Amino acid sequence: MILFVVGAVASGINAVAGGGTLLSFPVLQLRIGLESRVANATNSVALWPGSLSGAFGFRNLISKTKHHLRILLLPTFAGSIVGAELLVHTDKSVFDRVVPWLILFAAVLLLLQPKVKALVLRGGRKAHPVAAMAGQFFVAIYGGYFGAGMGIMMLAAFALYMDGTIHELNAVKNWLGLVINFTCSWVFIFQHLIEPMTAAVLALGSIVGGFAAARVSQKINPDKLRTAIAIYGIGMASFYLARAWGLI
Repeated sequence: MILFVVGAVASGINAVAGGGTLLSFPVLQLRIGLESRVANATNSVALWPGSLSGAFGFRNLISKTKHHLRILLLPTFAGSIVGAELLVHTDKSVFDRVVPWLILFAAVLLLLQPKVKALVLRGGRKAHPVAAMAGQFFVAIYGGYFGAGMGIMMLAAFALYMDGTIHELNAVKNWLGLVINFTCSWVFIFQHLIEPMTAAVLALGSIVGGFAAARVSQKINPDKLRTAIAIYGIGMASFYLARAWGLI
């Protein structure tokens, strides 16, 4: 039951404000007891249906954004594979040491999201498409490896080279995020890095949470929710660091 609820809440948080992984990943590792890399991979696979519904919601903007999608699709796909393979081949002890900093990084990104959106709206993009592809490649590596906050990273990168409304840029972000999640999920499945039953229950919850969020999102203050999740993420990062240093 706890997995279903966590999946629903994490998916809902992703739909409204972002940062759902900051909730679901610690639960999978600390409450369910999955090894850190397995928890991360299982989380990526399980929350994929939620990203599908989010991307589907922007289907009406495909015609306006297909040029950007064509340019960025290949580096997104390639970077996702690289990131997922990096996770597969990262030693558990190394990943355990990296996790607190990944969570802290994602929490800070969440706090910076309003400033990133303001940067996007300012306009004046000048970067060459090759630079755009390189930037997206590295964002996709991060997305395949851990993923929390990658949407904010994409928006920040888009601000350097992409024109369009915030809705159009969000559409590109959601479609490319779907590619990242889909690609790394298959890598994790083929590499046997997930816990299937856990992923299935979490995925079912994420589907319900995604639909529920679509109905109630306008009644929730995304800024307050974003701040609360970021504070929670900083708290979890502090807990992981204290545990790694033998303080608790």
